[in-house]
Amino acid sequence: MNDLQRTNNLEQMKSFRRELRKHSTVAEMGLWNRLKGRQVEGLQFRRQFSVGNYILDFYCPQLHLAIELDGEVHNYSIEEDRHRSQVLLEQYGIKVIRFENRYVFEHLESILGEIRDEMRRQGEKTQG
Repeated sequence: MNDLQRTNNLEQMKSFRRELRKHSTVAEMGLWNRLKGRQVEGLQFRRQFSVGNYILDFYCPQLHLAIELDGEVHNYSIEEDRHRSQVLLEQYGIKVIRFENRYVFEHLESILGEIRDEMRRQGEKTQG
């Protein structure tokens, strides 16, 4: 069992994850409507997935990819977000990509394109 399997979706985080899902932002719901049901290249995404003490907005286990949507509250926590992304990459092998909430409304296809690009990059690594 790897570190991610031992630390994901811990029981003590369950109620908090559930609350976050119930109170999703409009941007989160908009992106989720495009990610759920394997609509993007057949990739599975999970919503409000926890790893250790962190709760990821969206997580794709096949790519070890987290997608975080940042609202205004994140404008004040840029360093914390960088540290969190670094910890997730170094300890769990999870790459984090971030978008501002407004980007979901203005450039949703670009977000989906970045996911596809990451899938291709990872495919190239395994083939090369």
